[in-house]
Amino acid sequence: MLFYSLPEILLLIAAAIVIDWVVGDPKWPTHPVIWIGRFIHSFERRLYPKGALMAPSRLKKSGMLLAGTTTVLSFAVIWLITALASFIHPWAGYALSCWFISSTIAVKGLKDAAMLVYRPLIAGDLEEARKYAGYIVSRDTESMSDAEAARAAVETVAENTVDAFVSPLFFALLGAAPLAMLYRSANTLDSMVGYRNERYLHFGWASARLDDILNYLPARITGLLLVAAAWLTPGLAAGRAYGAVQAFARLHPSPNSGIPESAVAGALGIELGGRNIYFGQASERARLGWPLQPLAAGDIIRTVRLLYLVSLFWFAGVVLLWCVIR
Repeated sequence: MLFYSLPEILLLIAAAIVIDWVVGDPKWPTHPVIWIGRFIHSFERRLYPKGALMAPSRLKKSGMLLAGTTTVLSFAVIWLITALASFIHPWAGYALSCWFISSTIAVKGLKDAAMLVYRPLIAGDLEEARKYAGYIVSRDTESMSDAEAARAAVETVAENTVDAFVSPLFFALLGAAPLAMLYRSANTLDSMVGYRNERYLHFGWASARLDDILNYLPARITGLLLVAAAWLTPGLAAGRAYGAVQAFARLHPSPNSGIPESAVAGALGIELGGRNIYFGQASERARLGWPLQPLAAGDIIRTVRLLYLVSLFWFAGVVLLWCVIR
């Protein structure tokens, strides 16, 4: 647990969740993930310059160096900062650790991003909804229908219930802020270079595989928590959520993302996945869930409620565990 006991880490996680609920991602100071992203971009340019022709084996080795350096450096920097702060005064260490953990999660940020799509949809402003959908997905948004814009927001919130909440807190529980930031750096690597396209197929291989490994357990925990959240939410179907995970999650190209997306699709009685447009080319992704009703803007709100319930489960769980073991 580094230099914190388990009860201390539990309190840090509980406080970090509250900070994220209330504050989210402040404009200042610069978010740690932004610094991680800048480092990845700069180091990538050195390892793999634009236009460079490199053998696949060399690209894989360079990508492994990028992934290893980024994650180890992220862990080490946060460890050193929090250790120094704790040496100066224990409460300084607590404060910095709490803030760093809160910076690895994004419940409020996800909700705010989803609402930027939801509000214009219910106002009938599809162009505005498409614009904000383009901020959260990599697919083309110019020709999206209302249902496709809603689907983009629902899929983003569902998938990131793992990446932007459960996974970082899972690693915070194991190793406080340094390990949570190591996870966040791995997830950032995947979002920047973990693509299966011509440039990143080999160079981004290590980053994509590392993200898959780190998310493996948290994704499955999230699936169970989403089923529990659906059970507590009027109008949603927990049994159907669980059945959808069993039936559809394995069809997703990611070994992890299909679990939360299938759970949400089953709970809401909608179908996620399907046809997307990337750089003008249509791509068919696995369809998840049963289309018992058409996708609509209201599904964004219901998905955000599931996200908040999952975060509430975590908050209640760490507080209860603290009360038991303190």
